[in-house]
Amino acid sequence: MVAPVLVYLLLVAELLLAVVKSDSINFYNIQPPVDATPYPRSFKCFTCEQASDNYSCNRWAEDKWCPRNTRYCMTVHHFSRHGKTKFVTKRCASFDECSLTGCRHHGNTHHAECVSCCEGMACNVELPTNHTNAVFMRIQDLSSAATHSGCSWTPVFLITAALVILLPL
Repeated sequence: MVAPVLVYLLLVAELLLAVVKSDSINFYNIQPPVDATPYPRSFKCFTCEQASDNYSCNRWAEDKWCPRNTRYCMTVHHFSRHGKTKFVTKRCASFDECSLTGCRHHGNTHHAECVSCCEGMACNVELPTNHTNAVFMRIQDLSSAATHSGCSWTPVFLITAALVILLPL
């Protein structure tokens, strides 16, 4: 009786240690702070300078308010031509700085750089890796896209419902 209980306790302890050691922090669930903000509509971004990888940057990001003259979060990803991350820089950015979004290949140094910008509290979680995700994502762009695409679901829903009704059981 003692041996099975001991084995069970050892397994539970091993699982708890694995969970504590794992890199399983949820960076997508950043809540706005409860304390007073320095100015209306203030925000924070993940912030690091030449971090070794995205996880390290997000994990050890400096927790400070962005300056008033900024409105966006910027991520700069430098990587080799084989896709291996060289370093990551994340910071607060102005509208003008976000005009640098996109990817550029530097032939003389054999590396690439992708830059993305986003609007919102700690929105710069992910790394830009190609032209698809190295974009300037603003909240007004999302809301206008939702407005334009909202009515396109109605025909899809009706066709799907009709097909389900016609299927033999």
